Amino acid sequence: MATMVSARRVVGFWWLALTAVAIAVFAPFPYLTAPLNDLGDSGLASHYATKPAWVHVVLYVHMVGSGLALLLSPVQLSSRLRARVPRLHRVVGRVTVVAMLVGGTAGGVLAPMSVAGVVGAFGFGLLAVLSVAFPVLGFVAIRRGDVAGHRQWMLRAFAMVYAGVMLRVGIAVLMPLTGDFMSAYLLMPFGSWVPNLLLVEWVLWRERARGRVVVAPRTAV
Repeated sequence: MATMVSARRVVGFWWLALTAVAIAVFAPFPYLTAPLNDLGDSGLASHYATKPAWVHVVLYVHMVGSGLALLLSPVQLSSRLRARVPRLHRVVGRVTVVAMLVGGTAGGVLAPMSVAGVVGAFGFGLLAVLSVAFPVLGFVAIRRGDVAGHRQWMLRAFAMVYAGVMLRVGIAVLMPLTGDFMSAYLLMPFGSWVPNLLLVEWVLWRERARGRVVVAPRTAV
């Protein structure tokens, strides 16, 4: 039974890691290699192409910040790396937190301009707030020596960052059902992150119910 649980955790970790890296690397690629006007109807490019130049800057800042956080998060989730190279965990952790703050803040600026209208403004706006709040709370916890609290807050932070993956997976799954991109997209301002957060809360609840104790060195981020 223990072997099966361990195998599921390994598979789960690699699924999260590979999908996170894939989206972090490939999703921004068209936007970083061509002007928005040249992308036409590629994704949301046509919506932002008509916005002022400063909005374009914020969009790119959001993509780079959130993409970097998504790319680095699997390193932070690896308990093996955390145990073997704690200094790497601390250094990458600092960079990841800064990337989350940058990406989340830029996302908050973009939320009111979402093509999804009011739903997008509220859904992505709340995502942006939590994307900033969770890593800050995680950083504060580890500075106080609260390792368990730090882990819990950073798992929640990763749930927010992973919205970048769920947004694209959700649209790909929903488009055949809804018939068009926009109908699918309207479901994602909340659908991209609420299930992630609920899953994390369920995992943490199970750990508390089983009385699991997180053993980790008392080291600052």
